[in-house]
Amino acid sequence: MGATGTPPERPPMNTSLQDIALDLFRVAIARADPSAAVRRQLDLQPLPPLEPGGRRIVIAVGKAAVPMMQAALSQLPTPPSAALVITNPENLCDVPGAQVIPGAHPVPDETSAAAGQQVLGLLDNLSSRDHVLVLISGGGSALMVAPPPGVSLSDKAAVNEVLLGSGLEINRMNLVRQSLSRLKGGGLCRAASPAKVTALILSDVIGDDLRAIASGPTVAPLGSPAEATSLLKSEGLWNQLPPAVQNYLMSPEPAASSPEADNTLIGSNRFSLDAMKAHADAHGWEVAPLVYDLTGDVSEAADRIISMAQAAPTDRPLALLFGGETTVRLRGTGRGGRNQELALRIARAAGELDGEWIFLSGGTDGRDGPTDAAGGIVAAQTWASIAATGADPDALLANNDSYAALKAAQALVSVGGTGTNVADVQVFLRRPTARA
Repeated sequence: MGATGTPPERPPMNTSLQDIALDLFRVAIARADPSAAVRRQLDLQPLPPLEPGGRRIVIAVGKAAVPMMQAALSQLPTPPSAALVITNPENLCDVPGAQVIPGAHPVPDETSAAAGQQVLGLLDNLSSRDHVLVLISGGGSALMVAPPPGVSLSDKAAVNEVLLGSGLEINRMNLVRQSLSRLKGGGLCRAASPAKVTALILSDVIGDDLRAIASGPTVAPLGSPAEATSLLKSEGLWNQLPPAVQNYLMSPEPAASSPEADNTLIGSNRFSLDAMKAHADAHGWEVAPLVYDLTGDVSEAADRIISMAQAAPTDRPLALLFGGETTVRLRGTGRGGRNQELALRIARAAGELDGEWIFLSGGTDGRDGPTDAAGGIVAAQTWASIAATGADPDALLANNDSYAALKAAQALVSVGGTGTNVADVQVFLRRPTARA
């Protein structure tokens, strides 16, 4: 069930539920367009003029870095002294007037470390006459890394793998990441001081806590290394960490104060969810109260969605719309992502849902976990369709192999890299079953 193209303005009421769900998913992605968001903000609030002899540095990091940089360069009155884009390999392209380099996501590698060093080099020896514009979007935490002294890149990658498989909520993961970085948790501002810093931020974090987006390079940290240590121990993760990381967290460098940056949120999951609701309203769907906080383990999220669907009326067309970012506790060796596993769990519960229905869960960046799919789209027959291919859907789910399961049923959502990232959205649509 691949998804491509742009939605029609007013699809007919007899359009398939699959097409309508995909249409709403594209609306969410379009509302998170990073280029439009940057242009809108710079029109509303132009950057401060440079002082005589001052330099302007523009740094864009994240999955939406390319379009954000393109928009910023088109709005600046004069070309910057330096412009650097750091993004994931799938979104790499030429940007006239800027250098574009890759990082790795979700686990940082040597390219991420090289990106971090290049940023630190650009920020070295700036003066109070200089200005740094930072364009931040989701994924920046892994794409740009700068481990502290004594902690290697392999140590950092090992920590990230532990965090990604832990089931921890994103803010708690970012507390640990910030404690092991010279750029995160306000580190970029410290490196740029005494230059002025302006940050335009596209949020991929539910609740839009600026400290958590890309691990907050331009805002104060979520907490201290001591708090990160306490969290890791309480969650039973401490002994999985490399010794160098344990040693550093137990005796970190003295914390330096973080200069204040001018931080502005220019897009978020909430904005996209509101746009989905407006689109569904305009096309005759009754939309239940929006859920802005679909977080936690995918099994709990699936139970929550099913409970809401069971409690909702079945005598008229209904749309349940969700936004959030769930977590998966890895127990197997399969491939997939949180959106694919959530969709597969809803498919397994098909017998608990009445009427003609469909469910879509997708990442607005077009990538779900280490796969080429954005998520999954399932209906009442999906679970049986997987089994009909000879695959065992229960075994695939137990092995965290949601990609293989959904692929067997042609139930993957594939849109390619979108150039944006405002976390995940989910759509549950149901129409009354026609009576004879």
